[in-house]
Amino acid sequence: MTKASTSLVPALETTLGASRVVSDPAACANYAVDEIIPSVVVKPTSPEEAAEIVRFAALENLALIPSGARTKLRIGMPPSRYDIALDMTAINQIAHYDPGDLTLSAGAGMPIAKLNATLLENRQFLPLLVPWYSRSTIGGAIASGIDSPLRQFYGTARDFLIGAEFIDGAGKLCKSGGRVVKNVTGYDLHKLLIGSLGTLAVITRLNFRTFPAPIAGSRGFVASFPNAEGALALRRAIAQSPLTPLTFDILSPGLAQIFSEKIPATPETPVFSGEARNANQYTLPPIGDWFQPREWQLCAAFAGTPEVLDRYARDLTRLASESRATSTTILDDTTRPSVWGRLRETLSMLLESSPATAIFKISVLPTQFAALFATLHQFADLAGLPHALVARAGGTLYFALLPASANDETSTRLAQVASQIFQSVSAAGGESSLLFAPPTLKTRGNMRNPSRSDLPLMHRLKSAFDPQNIFAPGRL
Repeated sequence: MTKASTSLVPALETTLGASRVVSDPAACANYAVDEIIPSVVVKPTSPEEAAEIVRFAALENLALIPSGARTKLRIGMPPSRYDIALDMTAINQIAHYDPGDLTLSAGAGMPIAKLNATLLENRQFLPLLVPWYSRSTIGGAIASGIDSPLRQFYGTARDFLIGAEFIDGAGKLCKSGGRVVKNVTGYDLHKLLIGSLGTLAVITRLNFRTFPAPIAGSRGFVASFPNAEGALALRRAIAQSPLTPLTFDILSPGLAQIFSEKIPATPETPVFSGEARNANQYTLPPIGDWFQPREWQLCAAFAGTPEVLDRYARDLTRLASESRATSTTILDDTTRPSVWGRLRETLSMLLESSPATAIFKISVLPTQFAALFATLHQFADLAGLPHALVARAGGTLYFALLPASANDETSTRLAQVASQIFQSVSAAGGESSLLFAPPTLKTRGNMRNPSRSDLPLMHRLKSAFDPQNIFAPGRL
């Protein structure tokens, strides 16, 4: 036990009780961020208790990082200080749910899968289908800013997060937005929490607009191409058609190969009705021989009445043929999850595929995809780094470098490519950031894009929310 934890434990136990304060080094290691381990873990059961802990940290000038299921703690820079891990998983109640108004309010520690299981009883769901879905909490999903393949149809969390309750750096309980969709007063401060990595506030409760769940009988579609040009041609054709698929992604051959060979380590859980709801957790079925792992793939999912499904199958097959696809496949409820689940778990699968995975998030206009694909491929090949990418329909692309080993030489090559990607994307008028990277690369400072113009504003917001810099210092 460190000197810091020795002095912290009695004071925190006075506030929460001994059963909810953990100082065992092995247990604290489970909350490490880039190998930096907190001195103590505390587990509040109410927003008021969490606020008390924040006030204590502010008074003692201690660094605090809130967490949920801890699936996305590797995003961002390492903390410069880390004294208290604030485990929010016990604040997990549904505080309000009105199926008629399509609104709900739940504690930050609520697991997404559990929340959706409740919503599905009323044929509704929350399209927050992020990587590590069966384990993730709603608070962690919002704080990480990670999106899902469903952004094509439902948008991102920014489009359906309508309010939040949180604790600022002074330990004050705050509110933003409300429980109704139409909220015309005040500023949408709660949307600043999206992607904040716990640096601005401790999220205690989130309010969402819910959606009617896709009806049973949804379908999937996969078209294979020998090159990126064919997949992009089909993407343009679909975008210009009346079709509005639920998901709409392009996979590089590198990612298609990973999909065909691997199963996500995170257990799968049912998402929609008709998906083996009698099973609590299971593994995704393997990819079938209808999937061409050495080619580019365009994958889509769609739902509707039998007439709508027939229309999608007919039109997508025709458009793929016109784009010179080498093969096309329509997936049913038995085969669709094998691709759709992997698309949702892409980031987790990429991190499992290499000991030193680096994943970039890049946003450009879809019209620039062709040039960007070629540029990224060139950078990676010149550095001798295996790579993979997935491109969402709206213009967001995740590009991964997958070195075979983790060492100083690998970090040097990763740093070189990171710099090239930042410069190239900025020159094209896009935005780029490095979401995940090995700690050796983070220590070089290569997680940040030096050309980002919003960094000064981000630091001003940090100072306004957390003037003493106790929330995840150094993570921005």
